[in-house]
Amino acid sequence: MTKYLVSFPGRAMDVPDEDMAAVGEAAHAVMREAKEAGVYVFAGGINEDIAPLMVAANGTVTNETYPQTKEFDGGFCVLELPSREAAVQWAAKIARACRCAQELREFQYDPES
Repeated sequence: MTKYLVSFPGRAMDVPDEDMAAVGEAAHAVMREAKEAGVYVFAGGINEDIAPLMVAANGTVTNETYPQTKEFDGGFCVLELPSREAAVQWAAKIARACRCAQELREFQYDPES
């Protein structure tokens, strides 16, 4: 089975405040379904209130990010699935729940992960 990353940037979720509780419940319902189906690996949202740090190979820590990931935020889900088609189906469920498009990426196979 292959692991897939399903994600969206925070700015993609343009939901009125009064609908956020319903969106949260719908997203949690999809995650519960993924757990029950045995395909759930990990899910969560980036805490945008805490700035990212860059940790160098020598251990130096700075308050910065790679320029291309400056807006790396939002929600993420990793699922382990039998096919890309199954990943597309799960991404569609998540998109409906979150009311925004989802990006789908496939992890490379690593026998030790």
